[in-house]
Amino acid sequence: MEDRYLFKAKTAQIVGTYNNGVEDGMWVHGSLRCDVGKYTIFQFENERADYVEYEIDPSTICQCTGLKDKNGNLIWENDVVKDKHGNFYKAFWQDNYYQFSWICIKSDNKLFIEAKWNLWSIKNFEIEVIGNIFDDKELEKGE
Repeated sequence: MEDRYLFKAKTAQIVGTYNNGVEDGMWVHGSLRCDVGKYTIFQFENERADYVEYEIDPSTICQCTGLKDKNGNLIWENDVVKDKHGNFYKAFWQDNYYQFSWICIKSDNKLFIEAKWNLWSIKNFEIEVIGNIFDDKELEKGE
């Protein structure tokens, strides 16, 4: 669960002195910071506290759920996963319960579309991250 407080987002502009090959529009993850309406993600490079900071597109900010899929990939807010039965779910933050949850976005097994489940109700060894709603707009529609 140490990953639970990580964030990821797409870069808008490189802010730091070096960019490690990251270009605008690429995913970066690390610690989130907002300063006077400007959102950045920064990553520590080594123990000497050297870091790289990236200005990000705030509409793409995703928090890590703290869970991993069957392949060991972290599951982030707005990720779409597929279970062994062919059902697709999107991870999202549910404000009224103050928790991450799943929403069914496609099912071949007669599950109710838009049905919601607690994040822990689906076993992580049965699901696989197949994308996210930002890189593949069709996934959000369940297509």
